[in-house]
Amino acid sequence: MIRLTWVQPEDLVGHELRQAAEDGRGTLPEVAAAARRWHAAGGHDAPPRAGASAGPAPEGLRALAGELLDELAAIESPLPEPSSLEEIVASCPDWPRGRAAVRPEPGRVLAAWWGRAAGCLLGKPVEKIPREGIRAIAEATGNWPIRGWFTAKGLPPEIAERWPWNRRSAATSLAENIDGVPEDDDLNYALLALTVLERHGPGFTTEDVARAWLDALPAGRVFTAERAAYRNLLLGLEPPATATHRNPFREWIGALIRADVYGWASPGDPATAAARAWRDARLSHTANGIYGAMFAAAMCAQALVAGSVDEVIEAGLSVVPPGSRLAVAVRQAVADAAAEPDFERVVDRLYARHGHLHWVHTVNNAALLAAALVHGAVHGAVHGAVPGAVHGAGDFAATVGSAVAGGWDTDSAAATAGSIAGALAGGVPAEWTTRDRLASSLPGFDGVSIESLAARTLALIEGDRQ
Repeated sequence: MIRLTWVQPEDLVGHELRQAAEDGRGTLPEVAAAARRWHAAGGHDAPPRAGASAGPAPEGLRALAGELLDELAAIESPLPEPSSLEEIVASCPDWPRGRAAVRPEPGRVLAAWWGRAAGCLLGKPVEKIPREGIRAIAEATGNWPIRGWFTAKGLPPEIAERWPWNRRSAATSLAENIDGVPEDDDLNYALLALTVLERHGPGFTTEDVARAWLDALPAGRVFTAERAAYRNLLLGLEPPATATHRNPFREWIGALIRADVYGWASPGDPATAAARAWRDARLSHTANGIYGAMFAAAMCAQALVAGSVDEVIEAGLSVVPPGSRLAVAVRQAVADAAAEPDFERVVDRLYARHGHLHWVHTVNNAALLAAALVHGAVHGAVHGAVPGAVHGAGDFAATVGSAVAGGWDTDSAAATAGSIAGALAGGVPAEWTTRDRLASSLPGFDGVSIESLAARTLALIEGDRQ
């Protein structure tokens, strides 16, 4: 029997109750009453692990789960965290003015693509391994602090047994078997964004994004919020209901990992980049889930023309409501990373504040992303910088290594960190590149070269400038 994860009602109630606790609804009496009903009926808070053997829930429990999910989603969060673009812009006192598109140096666009690929590839084999396991593996193989690809060579059996590699990724993402860039959802979504912009231009709609998903994205390649939104599209729902109907993952990291190309196609224009990312994100996310996408897109836009990480972070924060959980978390992380030379202490503070969140939540990963960027720029080793890099671009290895060492969504956080670090530097160190071939299950993209993707991105920029 195939048991689909991320969509069964009985597996979603616990996640929705945790979402309620995070967005301010948890203290409301109607939420507490829903939790009591669920637990009294035998409902669980933690669904079985993916791939675990479990049969369907009893009919009565599944029906109750659906009822409670609908009741809980109808309760509005009391926090001032809007999801509409108009309200988001109105809540941002430093919202940047729209600017005419500029043509960045072609090498910076290429470096952004390579940086994203390298960061993603670095984090793949240790995805889902906790922070302490990542450090144990790296130390045992002479790679701590993380300065290069992970390897199984020389790894003591007891550590390998205690901290097994990600089973889907180890065969293609260790130093001894890397041969080109393997497929990953963090890269598939970049390809989809490129497709949407090429097909529909800068005025694309959320519905265009939805059609691109249905046309090109295999259902088995979507997870959490994206799987819920995909299911909702097949049920006939339209945005923004696709983001809210039985989707407790609507503030997780999925929209953030889809945003880079919207930034690269809007160099020096974080406002336009953020608005484009919003149109994509609202298909599956709300509030901080949307802010994460806008934050990433704005940073990617600025990274192609900026001279320092500070400029990039400032651009990202300018499009996020300043009182939101994401903005507060990022500002705290930036301050810690700038002041503390030991990144492990920075991560200790991140876990103290955000350790209760799921490992693929947007808020904790956005904070880790910002901390890695700042720490790589302020405290990174000189030998890790790209020759001729922009002053203040930082140490690429330290940046992506720190993003992975944080131990949450390792491939996603490091992919975006690598994208920004590469764009800022105008290049990626040779040891962080692979054979120029990207694997993908998306039609027309399997075997595509990073260089050709950069050229297509530059063509989009030229089209906007004409």
